Amino acid sequence: MPAFDLNVERVLEHWTSAHAVREIIANALDEAALSGTAEPEICRTDSVWHVRDFGRGLRYEHLTQNENAEKLAHPDLVVGKFGIGLKDALAVFDRKRIGVEVRSAHGDMQLARLPKHEFEDLRTLHVIVAPPSDPRMAGTDVALSGLKDGDVEEAKGLFLRYAGDQEIERTPLGAVLVRRKGQPARIYVNGLRVATEDNFLFSYDITSLTALLRKALNRERSNVGRTAYADRVKAILLAAESKPVADALAKDLAKYEWGTIHDETEWLDVGLHACRILNANEKVLFVTSLQIATAAAAIDRARHDGYRIVSVPETLARKLPKAVDIKGGRIVDLWAFQEGWNASFHYTYVEPDELSPEERVIFEQTPKIIRLQGRRPAGVKGVRISSTMRISPTGSDEVLGTWDEATGEIVIRRDQLASMATYAGTLLHEVTHARTQTADVTRDFEDALTKTTGSVAQKALT
Repeated sequence: MPAFDLNVERVLEHWTSAHAVREIIANALDEAALSGTAEPEICRTDSVWHVRDFGRGLRYEHLTQNENAEKLAHPDLVVGKFGIGLKDALAVFDRKRIGVEVRSAHGDMQLARLPKHEFEDLRTLHVIVAPPSDPRMAGTDVALSGLKDGDVEEAKGLFLRYAGDQEIERTPLGAVLVRRKGQPARIYVNGLRVATEDNFLFSYDITSLTALLRKALNRERSNVGRTAYADRVKAILLAAESKPVADALAKDLAKYEWGTIHDETEWLDVGLHACRILNANEKVLFVTSLQIATAAAAIDRARHDGYRIVSVPETLARKLPKAVDIKGGRIVDLWAFQEGWNASFHYTYVEPDELSPEERVIFEQTPKIIRLQGRRPAGVKGVRISSTMRISPTGSDEVLGTWDEATGEIVIRRDQLASMATYAGTLLHEVTHARTQTADVTRDFEDALTKTTGSVAQKALT
């Protein structure tokens, strides 16, 4: 019987039996994908493990070391390309004393160590090729004896279809997967694990390979460096549109101030994309941690109106005003919310006869208070009281009063009628705006000016 020289002595001595089984499974899965045949079977009969595909059947020509043109033409379907994975696996099985028998319609094959042709002192690994015991057999059956069950389970665990990682969303470039609790994130390429990540939020299955990634898929198909797949992972996230992916990223973004976010969330364009998805699918308000501390009134108003508050880092917040969500809508940051809320704002006026006796006494002093600054400005047609008010530009509180040039009215918040000083200070403040036709400056300055004016006015009236 002919003997095919694999030209192998001892290679990949750090490989375990599980690594070798991985190659047999990978070849079976690749063949199923390329030939469109049934799912391979992995099973044990007595003490022998079988990996069986139903493709076109292994030929001895497949044992040569050569890049597989068919696999190179379909990089998004398969992982193999070198034509040496099978040889590596057979060499490892021989070293581990694992019995190997390969059957297909093209021949039955077994391993043997024989002298190299014309070099009798050098023994290399050969494959003995015998006529097929089943010429009508579909596919290839690799029978492995002396193999531990744990080696098979470990090998299967390297494949997405057997590992059972839960898929969150599939994109044209690959899938976002749930990272298993307490375990590193897994990076798969066409369903075969090639790397792990300790600080990734998700696991991934990359199905559209870049040239760099294809080049990085070495013969061992493991420990592929992040530089080879980082761009593809980022592209998968940027192609994602599901709310679960965006929710997880947004939740992670909220941890930015504590320095505990995952690596994907550090990518600014990924964080921005998460905001774009959320904004399109939910009523959300994006704020920074500083705004949460300083713009309580606006944020409380947003919560009351049904918004979910999402904290984002300052670097990301600066990108939001110029961005739109995935449906083309405006992203709602603090400024967009305040602008929209104030634009749709309606005063809740309180008529004089609805005021309490104490409030009415103070309100009736309105003409005298205005005369403390001279004649009433020509543009001021009246002064009204409202129980609601627009939010201040900083979002820290509702404003105390406004001068509405369009209607010619000064509107004062009702709680300013709590004392003569507060009402007089706010009223004179707004009269000054009407008289000078100037806008507010800083909120702190305005508040201080109102209090000072109110104290002076109270003394004058008393």
